Amino acid sequence: MQLLPVNLAYFLEVARAGSVTEAAQGLNVAPSAVSRQIAKLESGLGVALFARHPRGMTPTEAGLRLLAHARRTEAESASLVEELRTGGGAAARSVTVACAEGFARRLVPLAVAALRRERPDVSFRVDVVPRQEATRRVVEGLADIAVTYAMGPQADVRVECAVVVPVTAVVPCGHELAGRERVGLAELCGYPLALASPGTSQRELFDIGVRLEGLSVRAALVCDALAPQYAFVRAGGGVALVGDLGDLDDTGLAHVRVDHPVFRQREAQVQTAAVRRPSWAATRCAELLAEALSRVPGV
Repeated sequence: MQLLPVNLAYFLEVARAGSVTEAAQGLNVAPSAVSRQIAKLESGLGVALFARHPRGMTPTEAGLRLLAHARRTEAESASLVEELRTGGGAAARSVTVACAEGFARRLVPLAVAALRRERPDVSFRVDVVPRQEATRRVVEGLADIAVTYAMGPQADVRVECAVVVPVTAVVPCGHELAGRERVGLAELCGYPLALASPGTSQRELFDIGVRLEGLSVRAALVCDALAPQYAFVRAGGGVALVGDLGDLDDTGLAHVRVDHPVFRQREAQVQTAAVRRPSWAATRCAELLAEALSRVPGV
């Protein structure tokens, strides 16, 4: 069943087929009917949507933008039709969230619990994965929602919420930095550091900041998991860097904000697929996650 307006459906078919004649064959209508709908659409928008060539038609820049919108609308319509036909069955009541480790500690479980209080029939799967893997799973349909860090524009996802999260230095309560509100990068690098692996977003930004400042740093510990880093700090091994999502483990520890503009390039994001309509349960879960993330103290 087709929920798209006729002119948008015809536009999509012409973009796919590359010509009015082939689009008409696919739609089982007269070529003149397709031409009229495209002409009405272009007239109404006031822009040319196709460049006409002897061997066919290709979308203009405006046409490509409309094409992306039409594809999203088509995918969402198909998802809605299926959901209506199945009565919002088991698939609509199951939500998969892919998230980076920091979000799995508190933010994601609290949103899951909140939705479960609203709708006990909804079930969840939470996969803790690297940041880029979380986005990939949403794009490929392996997860409904990603909660992850991102730097720069993200293709094929809809960003429901984005917040620049401060980076803090974690030190024992008796440490000389404890009680400070901020610490500069140069001063921080004078201490033994526990850092994430190269290639992670925080490490990438840290390495950029170090190069900008002309500093030389050798990590005392390289580890992506948070628990070993906290244990390292508690044992007096050095200082760790973590994102401040408002739920930091502070038992015997102090957190000092790292003051450097390079860390403002990274956002914590709630992402959904750009070309698929999420189920009602996934939509509500994304709303709760966005609300929770928006409450995180920003830079």
